[in-house]
Amino acid sequence: MSLSRDLILALFRETGALLEGHFQLTSGLHSPQYFQCAKVLQYPQNAELLCGEIVEHYGRSPIDTVIAPALGGIVVGQEVGRQIAIRGIPVRTMFTERKDDTMMLRRGFEIHRNENILVCEDVITTGGSVGEVIDIVRAAGASVAGVACIVDRSGGKVRFKVPQHAVLEMDVVVYQPADCPLCRKDIPIDKPGSRGS
Repeated sequence: MSLSRDLILALFRETGALLEGHFQLTSGLHSPQYFQCAKVLQYPQNAELLCGEIVEHYGRSPIDTVIAPALGGIVVGQEVGRQIAIRGIPVRTMFTERKDDTMMLRRGFEIHRNENILVCEDVITTGGSVGEVIDIVRAAGASVAGVACIVDRSGGKVRFKVPQHAVLEMDVVVYQPADCPLCRKDIPIDKPGSRGS
């Protein structure tokens, strides 16, 4: 069963996860809207519903491991992995994180050669973090089975040349900082993302 767009947006609004204002995104871009997925995913029943959409989409794909970039993707990756595991498929979940501004595997995580790996993220705007994770997977000799996210803010413009699925796709306006009309109006900026805050 597929969740309707209206139901997904209602979950975000009810939990205060869809914010309006002036925001600096993790990518450095500015936007009048911000998806704080952590607020909708703090309720396990919402995480189960939203991540269930990802599992339904990739349910027939051979997946050995689910990987996500920290910090936002960790809950998504863990819940997707949990739902795959309860179907009787042995799967691992792990995450990458930044050290000295470089995305890497830490904490003893290892990617095995020829594994099929699903990359999960909470929100995709430019796709930078997901692209870095894909590079890590391929450098280890593994295959990217697909990319999945809860929200694709690019409206489908960001593509990774692998199977890709977003639970919610929205074309949300973003600005380069030098061209931001919200900055020109001196509207205070909020930096709600996890990197550097």
